[in-house]
Amino acid sequence: MKTAIVTDSSSGITQALAKELGVYVVPMPFYINDETFYEDVNLTQEEFYEKLKSDADVATSQPIVGELLDFWNKVLEENDEMVYIPLSSGLSMSCSTAISMAKEKDYEGKVFVVDNQRVSVTLRESVYDAVKMKNQGKSASEIRQYLTETRKDSGIYIMVDTMKYLKKGGRVTPAAAAIGSLLKLRPVLQIQGDKLDKYALARTLNKAKEAMIDAIKSDLYGRFYDYTKKGEMVLSFAHTENFEEIEKFKEEVCKVFPEIPVHFTDPLPLTISCHIGPGALAVTATRMIKE
Repeated sequence: MKTAIVTDSSSGITQALAKELGVYVVPMPFYINDETFYEDVNLTQEEFYEKLKSDADVATSQPIVGELLDFWNKVLEENDEMVYIPLSSGLSMSCSTAISMAKEKDYEGKVFVVDNQRVSVTLRESVYDAVKMKNQGKSASEIRQYLTETRKDSGIYIMVDTMKYLKKGGRVTPAAAAIGSLLKLRPVLQIQGDKLDKYALARTLNKAKEAMIDAIKSDLYGRFYDYTKKGEMVLSFAHTENFEEIEKFKEEVCKVFPEIPVHFTDPLPLTISCHIGPGALAVTATRMIKE
């Protein structure tokens, strides 16, 4: 039985990296001034931020059903079954749509959709876990079961540099955004399983970093303590067009948690970036399958 591992570009896995890993990546679509673009296909990170900063009309979208079915069909031409790990169901309808599609006669027993409730580097970690399990001879059904059972074993904390894009996307009211901008507040958001929610407000960059470090400490030595003791927790970092600052932040975090390995340092996928804008920093603690 030949099993394929499939995700989408909200994992941060590029088309080039996918080939190296032996996985498949569905590019997420965007509408920019009514023109359709696909992440990492005809839309680079640099081009995206250029358009975002110019106040272009940017909207995210789930993969078009017909295009996704075509993608699945091509994968199944070379494989007997597949595990599809899309963007968190709390951030997009793409997961629930895929689950419905997988129940159709042509895909039942062949396509196993995981409601993994993750995004960015945490979703990337799930894909790596899926590859490890595949190499161990696990079936698509077994991989889906594990990724579903462990989907809560992760936390993401994101410092947003400006409220402009949260306001534009309707995630904060215009009044709250105005007050936040006036006071120079930096929101710290969290993703715990599915939704993007507020975690804290900070007056300075350093205070925002402190809040995120405290949150990670609480995760590692609180709810994930058993996994931390077993050496199953890893740190990863992400950002939106903030390359220099993310390296500084990573160094600061690693000094606090020298015993916890670091896996990934990636740009946040565009599905998140369009809602929070440039200048963001993120840190995650995620459970992984040990080699």
